[in-house]
Amino acid sequence: MSDVPHAVQSILRLDNVSRVYTSGSSELTVLDGVNLDIVPGEIVGLIGPSGSGKSSLLHAAGMLERPSAGDVWIDGQSGWDLGDGERTSIRRNRIGFVYQFHHLLPEFDAVHNVALPALIAGRKRKEAMDEAERLLGVMGLQDRIYHQPAQLSGGEQQRVAIARAMINNPILILADEPTGNLDPDTSTVVFGALSDLVRNEGAAALIATHNLELAKFMDRVMALDHAKLVQRS
Repeated sequence: MSDVPHAVQSILRLDNVSRVYTSGSSELTVLDGVNLDIVPGEIVGLIGPSGSGKSSLLHAAGMLERPSAGDVWIDGQSGWDLGDGERTSIRRNRIGFVYQFHHLLPEFDAVHNVALPALIAGRKRKEAMDEAERLLGVMGLQDRIYHQPAQLSGGEQQRVAIARAMINNPILILADEPTGNLDPDTSTVVFGALSDLVRNEGAAALIATHNLELAKFMDRVMALDHAKLVQRS
C-alpha cells in the first residue's frame, strides 16, 4: 500500500500521466499531465473527439500501456512499482474491461461466456456458474442465460459482456464506447444497467463515450481537450 493518504481513498488515481507517441523525428502528445481520482461507487464519463487520446487514457488506467511519464494507482498501489505478473493479476482480478464490441465466444452460451474469466482465475466451477447466473439476472437476462450470442440481440450481447466484466468482483470498470454499436433506446437500457451494476457492486467506473445523452447516469464528465483533462459537468 502507498503511504500517500489520498491515494488510498481512490480506487483509481492518475498522477500527472503523459503519453507521447514518437514517429521518426516527430512527436505527438495525446496526454499531457493528466490527473484524475475516482472513488468507490463513482461513475466518471470521458469524452473527446476521435483521436483525442481517450483510448490511450483507458489503456494507461488499465495498466495495458505504460505512460511516458506519471503513475497510475489502483486502490492505493502504484501500478508501475509492480512486476509484469503482479500487473496481470490486478488486471484479471481487480479491473473489468468493457469494449465497444462484445467479443463473446460464439460457441458458448451466455452463462459460460460470463463464467469463463472466473474459471480462468481458478474459481470452482459451481461458484463461477452461480455468480454468472446471478450477474445475468441482475442484468435482466435470467431467461437468456443458455442462449448463444447469435441468439441474442445486440443490447443483450453487450449486457452479457458487462456481466462478464464483473465476474471477478473488480473494483474498477474501464469501458470504451460500451454502447457505440447500439441504437439510442438500447444504449440507454444498457448504460443504465451498467451504471446500476457498478454502484450496487461497490465498484467505480471510467467510461469513454461519444453519447452525451448518457451523462445523466454519470457523476462527472471529463473531457480531453488538447491532451489536457478538464471537467465538463
